[in-house]
Amino acid sequence: MTAMTTQNPQGPGNYGVPPGAAAGDGLAVPDAGGRRARGALRFGFGLFGPRHGRHTLSADDLDGLALPIGDDGVVIGVDAQGQPAVLGVNRPTPYDVVLIGGLWTAQVLALRAAATGARVAVETGRPQAWTQMMHAMGGGQNGLSVYDVGRVPPQGASAGTPVLVVRDCGMRPPRGRVVSGPWQSVLTLLPYLSPVAPRLVRQARLVGVQRISPDESAELGRTMGLPRADIDALPTLVDGVTLWCSDRDRQYVTTQPTDAEVGLLGTPRRMD
Repeated sequence: MTAMTTQNPQGPGNYGVPPGAAAGDGLAVPDAGGRRARGALRFGFGLFGPRHGRHTLSADDLDGLALPIGDDGVVIGVDAQGQPAVLGVNRPTPYDVVLIGGLWTAQVLALRAAATGARVAVETGRPQAWTQMMHAMGGGQNGLSVYDVGRVPPQGASAGTPVLVVRDCGMRPPRGRVVSGPWQSVLTLLPYLSPVAPRLVRQARLVGVQRISPDESAELGRTMGLPRADIDALPTLVDGVTLWCSDRDRQYVTTQPTDAEVGLLGTPRRMD
C-alpha cells in the first residue's frame, strides 16, 4: 500500500493564512500549542478529542468484578454452595472422563460443550437416542455428529476447533479408535458399574457417579478409595445429582437444565 499525502496549496507552515498574505498582515500568529497540534495532525495522529476524567475503581470495589467461577469450560451445574461448577473439557493435553450415570446428563454435557464452540462426536450403539438432539442442532452441521460404534473418523482437533468425543457404547465399550489427545477429550458413559469399569476409572482423569446400588457403591468405593460418607450417599442420590471425583477433589453437583434443554431432552433422570 502506498502512503497517501495531502498537499497544502498555501505551502507548508502557512495553515490558516490566506494566499498572498503574510503572517504579520493583521492575522493572529498561532501559539506553540497550536503548532504542536498541527504537527501531530501532519504526522497522522488524528484530532485531539475532548478531555475527560479518568475512570477509577477503588480496591474495595474490585471484588464486585469477580466471576463466580474459577475456570473456563462447560457449566455442568451448581455445587453444594450454589456456585457454578465448571468442567474444562477443552484442554491442550489428553483428558478422559468416565460418567457412571444416565444418558440425560451425558447429553446435557454434550449440548453445553457444543455451545462453547467444541465439536462433539458421539459414538453410540443407539443412534436413535441422539437423533432428535442432532437435528435440533442443525443435522450435524453445527457441532454434533453421530457415528456407529467403531466408526468415528479422525476429528482433527486443534486449539481453534476443540473436540469432545462421547462414547455411549453400553456396559462393555470396546477400545475406541479415536482416543483422547491434545484438544480432544473423551467422555465414556457407563449406565452401571460393569466389569470394565475399574480399568476405565483408573485411566480417567475425572469420574462422575450418579445413583447406583449399595453393592455397586461399595465396589466403586474400594476402587476409588471413597470415604464411607460418599459410599453411603451414592445409592440415595436424586436425579440430576452427580458426584464428580478427581485425584484431588470430590464435589457433588446438581445439573439444572435450562428451559431449552427441558424442551429438547426433558427433565433430569437417572434411568433411560
